[in-house]
Amino acid sequence: MRNPVSMSRDHVQSAGRNGADAAGAALAAEAAVIAPGGAEAPFLELLARGASADAYEQPVLLARAEGRPTEAIAALERAKQLALRVRAELEGRRRREAELSALFETAHDLAGLRDLDSVLQAIVQRARSLLGTDVAYLSLNDPERGDTYMRVTEGSVAARFQQLRLGMGEGLGGLVAQTARPYVTDDYFKDGRFQHTNAIDSGVRDEGLVAILGVPLMLGPHVIGVLFAADRRARVFEREQIALLGSFAALAAAAIDSANMLAETRTALAGLERANEIIRDRSAVIERASDVHDRLTELVLRGGGVHDVAAAVSQVLDGTVEFTEAADAPAEPLEASRAEGHAVCQGEDWIAAVTAGGELLGALVLRGHPGLDPVDQLTLERAAMVTSLLLLARRSAAEAEQRVRGELLDDLLDARDRDPRLLRERAFRLHADLDATHVVLAARLDGTAPDADQEADARRRLWSAASHLAATRHGLAAARDGGTVLLLPLKPGDTATELARRTARQLGTAVHETVTVGASGPVRDLAVAPDTVAAAYAEGRRCLDALRLLGRSGDGAAAEDFGFVGLLLAGDRDIAGFVDRTIGEVVAYDERRGTDLVRTLDAYFTCGMSPARTKDELHVHVNTVAQRLERVARLLGDDWQSPARALEIQLALRLHRLSAQH
Repeated sequence: MRNPVSMSRDHVQSAGRNGADAAGAALAAEAAVIAPGGAEAPFLELLARGASADAYEQPVLLARAEGRPTEAIAALERAKQLALRVRAELEGRRRREAELSALFETAHDLAGLRDLDSVLQAIVQRARSLLGTDVAYLSLNDPERGDTYMRVTEGSVAARFQQLRLGMGEGLGGLVAQTARPYVTDDYFKDGRFQHTNAIDSGVRDEGLVAILGVPLMLGPHVIGVLFAADRRARVFEREQIALLGSFAALAAAAIDSANMLAETRTALAGLERANEIIRDRSAVIERASDVHDRLTELVLRGGGVHDVAAAVSQVLDGTVEFTEAADAPAEPLEASRAEGHAVCQGEDWIAAVTAGGELLGALVLRGHPGLDPVDQLTLERAAMVTSLLLLARRSAAEAEQRVRGELLDDLLDARDRDPRLLRERAFRLHADLDATHVVLAARLDGTAPDADQEADARRRLWSAASHLAATRHGLAAARDGGTVLLLPLKPGDTATELARRTARQLGTAVHETVTVGASGPVRDLAVAPDTVAAAYAEGRRCLDALRLLGRSGDGAAAEDFGFVGLLLAGDRDIAGFVDRTIGEVVAYDERRGTDLVRTLDAYFTCGMSPARTKDELHVHVNTVAQRLERVARLLGDDWQSPARALEIQLALRLHRLSAQH
């Protein structure tokens, strides 16, 4: 089956040829009747070689110059007119054939539309060529801005003209766009039928246009633009030329409509492809989520641990997932995850807090996945929830063991006549070794709860965290004296100070409050000499009190951290004797005279040993401060402000204040 466009083009060419043949036959017949005797012969020759219209005057002028008879000249005149009519008919038919051929070639281009700009450019070029104008151009309406703008030009030389925008009703093009009717002007600047504006007139003047023809581009009842043909001289556009430009406008409108439909089709196809990709992705997500659910359910049912959960999630997320203790995870992202209830990103890692109530139990950390899919993020968060449930279940099972551990530690602290063999057996069942070197730690919360119920709850949380820590370290823990006491083994290379600080940090992180820890020195042979546990606990409490007195709440320390003062804290050292030897003279002077030297000394050191700031602290004159310090110097000696003496005096002052509080 032949292409309809090709068949139509062949039909047009055939019609053109048949028209030319018919014109020749008509010429021959009429010439035989009107111009007998061969008067038509020179004109047939002119027709045959396609001479210009002026050349047809030559035979008549030659006959007159030769003095031929009037009848012969009249016959030649009639033959000339007839030949000119035939020439005009042939020219018109050739022109119409070229026009129709151009239209069908444009339609053929439209049928294979790939580039709208190229098709529109071809339409404008052919319109300019067939109409023989200096310029041809096409404008399109802009619905958003309510005007029309230049889209394609051919033959234009003025940049301002090529960038024109016409409001509806402005200029000839604006009038065409507004009325949906073709308009033509022989002289643009003298035509008052349309609205002239400075911008449009300046552009037309830059281009030098005079005669302009504009026809609308229609899609159904709607005008989408205007096609123009214009000359830089005065010109009358014939009806056939207006119709021809209208045909090109129809093709241009069809091209634009086809391009729009093609763009919409491509957009719809792209949307369908994206929807299909989303469906495939969601299907994969659902399958992966189902896989995670099945794996985690199986782990819970068979009693798996937190590390089993991490391993299962690692396989699903194709990465490395680890469970870490709260103290070992980055503090800021861990706290952010706990507060928001979602996994948070830090660098290339994702951290999901494992919490139970208000307590932070640890974290699941996904390594090396900076760009995590939201569904994978949700998978990590669900795994953290399962981990918290496993930890809570394990804690419930371990609470009985914690109570047993607490009872054993209570017996070591209080019942000193227990059988060593029974103590070892009880410790063995709890995976504790009483023959190893241990440290006794006294831990206490430093925050003040607003009421008794909240304070009791805080103490329970501290005991729970300490019991969990003791169980993981093969130690013991018990609630005592408003705080918690722990008995933890001392690892080789570790010190009591390091253990105290680490314990303070871990317990503080677990309960989200400041926890201070005082540690004893290393103790051994606990089963044989259980009374050493009570003595070590007393030493740990003294270190705890010293830390709080020195303003080091939230820290951990042992007696060895206080230098020579540690001798006062360790064992049964005489603290009262130390205070008396250091500042006893000053204390006694105040008691005898009712003065305020001790308070003045305390304020003096608090204010950085500055008399000026001390007098502001005490609200007295600076001379009063100087007189009191002179009295102190006479009581304590001239070297009382040396670094060593000053340190001893400050400690004695604090211990004196502590003893006064008790």
